[in-house]
Amino acid sequence: MEQKFCQSCGMPLTEEILGTNADGSKSNEYCIYCYKDGAFTGDFTMEEMVEYCSMFVEEYNKNTRQNLTACQYKDVLRQYYPTLKRWKGDDANLPHADHPMKKVFIEEVNALCIPGLHVENLYVLQGSFINQPYTINGNEVRLLDDNATYWGNQIVKDDNRCYGIACCEEFILVSEYGKDGKDAELVMLKRRKK
Repeated sequence: MEQKFCQSCGMPLTEEILGTNADGSKSNEYCIYCYKDGAFTGDFTMEEMVEYCSMFVEEYNKNTRQNLTACQYKDVLRQYYPTLKRWKGDDANLPHADHPMKKVFIEEVNALCIPGLHVENLYVLQGSFINQPYTINGNEVRLLDDNATYWGNQIVKDDNRCYGIACCEEFILVSEYGKDGKDAELVMLKRRKK
């Protein structure tokens, strides 16, 4: 069987990560991280997509047995992306990231008034990718579901640590961590009003 790739980010498509159309059916062209409920999850330019996906160079290296730097990987993506549907078509005909819940989550995160945290965009992220371990009462715990998807983002702070945001219908989680997710600390876990 021919391997299909997301026509936005280029990742291999499997049944588990297919995006969803507006009617809830599975998309055969885009992954869930790029496409949800009939719209793209982020209003990226191609260069912004290159910048975002370059964060996953270690995963690319592991799967291809290469040892590219982030800059080298960006060059690979710049050559590859113009062959994908999202980047070779007319932008005006593409479904834009206007999911109403994304806007609600952005407003709710910014209303938390956490110093140095201001969110302008959120993306669909897999729980297993962002499920940091926290030490609570001497025990290591993870608060997210590895198999769920969340609206989230990473915001770099002035001290080179990062805020991580994960939002779902039930709660908003904000964490703080160092390079590669090290020394993660829970900043806030807020139950959402439904």
